[in-house]
Amino acid sequence: MWEAIDLRELRVFLTLAEELHFRRTADRLRLTPSRVSQTLRELEHKLGAQLVHRTSRNVQLTSFGERFCGELDPVYGELARVLEHAHADGRGLAGSLRLGLFSGPAEGTHLVRVIDAFGALHPECDVDIVQLSWDDPLERLRRGDVDLMACWLPLEQPDLVVGPILARARRVLAVAREHPLAARESISFEELADHAIPRLDGWPRELHEALFPTRTPSGRPIAGVRVPVGERNFLEIAHRIARQELVLPTVASAEPFGAPYAITYVPITGMAPARSALVWRRRARDPKLREFIRTARDVLRIAERRPQ
Repeated sequence: MWEAIDLRELRVFLTLAEELHFRRTADRLRLTPSRVSQTLRELEHKLGAQLVHRTSRNVQLTSFGERFCGELDPVYGELARVLEHAHADGRGLAGSLRLGLFSGPAEGTHLVRVIDAFGALHPECDVDIVQLSWDDPLERLRRGDVDLMACWLPLEQPDLVVGPILARARRVLAVAREHPLAARESISFEELADHAIPRLDGWPRELHEALFPTRTPSGRPIAGVRVPVGERNFLEIAHRIARQELVLPTVASAEPFGAPYAITYVPITGMAPARSALVWRRRARDPKLREFIRTARDVLRIAERRPQ
């Protein structure tokens, strides 16, 4: 019957072997003395031998009990450590979480705080940053190459969950420093119809329309320059902006990225601020992901309360 022995019974016996007292054993394990006694009897029955001598005043180990305790104690300690580590892994508190980024400004100013807070709570879990492609920013998330990502909104994809908001950013237009618009204090949303902006096939319709609109609020069409696969990254697009082949609606927080490419930024009036958020697969069940999202909500909630 030894196959039916469980860890609870072994823990009770080892604690009793230390205390040699039913009441103190019960107090340590938060049990009643009668429960301790019953558990010990069940263990003795399964082993087929008596472990302790019971009297009204004290407890003494039998010779069998002493031998069993000596052999069991180090093995039990090692097993407990193995199970503890397995439990931590099962809860997702160890290993790595893969966070995808395809647009630096989309992470906002708070994502680093989220990562730091998560690392402080779970030092055995690393957050690995994965650079995503502009060709299809959602592909690697859907494929499972990353666990979650920072993404611009709106995103209305039934297989994805939009989580806490990371950033809100004012819209600006990236133009070459020699472009006629560069000297302007601002440009209206309607005036985008007079210029060509990028078109990226394969992006979700609602996301592409928000970032690179095809029409102005009055319905005027906005010309598009199709960017081939392989050139869909900021470096290639920046060179095309610098050559005045196109202009790029973007966000104010992107301004430092354009400095090396002789690009300047003009505020766009009449265009709603851009928002970004954490996004993950709807069927994802990784405990590491759940804990990261919980941490993000806490950090972002505190950030919202701070005076701007």
